[in-house]
Amino acid sequence: MEDYETKKARLQTQLRETMGKGRIGLRKDTSNLFRNRKTRSATLSVRDFRTVLSVNTDEGWVEAEGMATYETLVDTLLPLGFMPAVVPQLKSITIGGAVAGVGIEATSFSHGLVHETILAMEVLLPSGEVILCTSENEHRDLFFGFPNSYGTLGYILKVRAKIIPVRRFVHAVHQHYSDARLFFAALDEACKSTADFVDGVVFSDTEMYLVIGTFTESAPAVSDYTWQSIYYKSIREKPTDDLTTKGYLWRWDTDWFWCSKAFGAEHPLVRLLAGRRFLNSVTYTKLMRLNARWHLSEHWEKLTGKRSESVIQDIIIPISRCEEFLTFLLQKIDVTPIWICPSRPVDPSSTFPLFPLKSPLLHVDFGFWGTVRAKTNQESGFFNRMIERKTQELGGLKSLYSESFFPRDEFWKIYNRTTYDALKHRYDPKHLLLDLYDKCVLAA
Repeated sequence: MEDYETKKARLQTQLRETMGKGRIGLRKDTSNLFRNRKTRSATLSVRDFRTVLSVNTDEGWVEAEGMATYETLVDTLLPLGFMPAVVPQLKSITIGGAVAGVGIEATSFSHGLVHETILAMEVLLPSGEVILCTSENEHRDLFFGFPNSYGTLGYILKVRAKIIPVRRFVHAVHQHYSDARLFFAALDEACKSTADFVDGVVFSDTEMYLVIGTFTESAPAVSDYTWQSIYYKSIREKPTDDLTTKGYLWRWDTDWFWCSKAFGAEHPLVRLLAGRRFLNSVTYTKLMRLNARWHLSEHWEKLTGKRSESVIQDIIIPISRCEEFLTFLLQKIDVTPIWICPSRPVDPSSTFPLFPLKSPLLHVDFGFWGTVRAKTNQESGFFNRMIERKTQELGGLKSLYSESFFPRDEFWKIYNRTTYDALKHRYDPKHLLLDLYDKCVLAA
């Protein structure tokens, strides 16, 4: 295999050759974005940048190329007794993508969002220059400004991230609540405990489960959710559970949380025929891309005379406003189940200006993915726009990996136009990359 420096030099050459041929974009094998572009860009292939380069268990870090998936990182680190400090829940997510976007998982209550676990990164600028960014060097503005920039300031080629020690198994306790106030109070308390993982699921206004996971060295029996058993259903059925650490890290991947049911993959016969090979997020994202390319769901709606709106969102809300936001979701949107994942800034003095959480206190991510029946006279994005307004009312933030409907002025009030413009002027003065609003809202 080519070494990193050779691949980097080749990519810089390709970039220079594309100058003047349109906007620059990446060609890669995986994407977890849920928005479709309207135009094509000149492309650079970064498919080869998927290698784990080095691991230092004494100092607690891993160095990997930007397109290395978390599956590759986990497979490298677990035999050494370590894992990335935050492992986003889908195997196909890349470490560079998780930094450019916003990555979260059940360790985020103690380790923060993915970008808070990053120690250094090498970024390819649209000029062809590659720069090293750390929290203390001359490019610290880009180090802190890169998260939530979605490839509009440059591309991560290499990244160094924190790792943490693990044990062989995870013991999970499923606590049931029928009252939202008690549920979020218990979530807050769990985040102050010695637990290793904290997340949860809301099935209805009277059925909520807090899931608390703790590393162990032994387990009486181990559950397997890589084929016929469905993880999210087990939370309702078992007061406790034991998984291998690897199984726990990928507990959501087999069924893409619960989105596999949209493809009929919860049916026992479908699962039997698909096998472990095809029951995973990689398969579902490919099916999603096919649907987007051929407009299959739109054709079906025309045939049936029904109209629906896709509501695929991750919204981060301050803990003090979570009960209110949940009530809104259940009454106005009615897409369940809802994933609940807490996160707390590791260093409240560090600010990430393009994802400006308004409080150093605990925040909670609400993940909900489905469709809502829409009326024919409702404007496009009616329900998503309602969610955006409620999010702002409650002091929350929306992740930009899916469709957005913000007016331009409102978007930039939220996502810090002044800082973004300064970063754009310094690192992409010729605007060879798309503007953040154009890319994430207009999907240009």
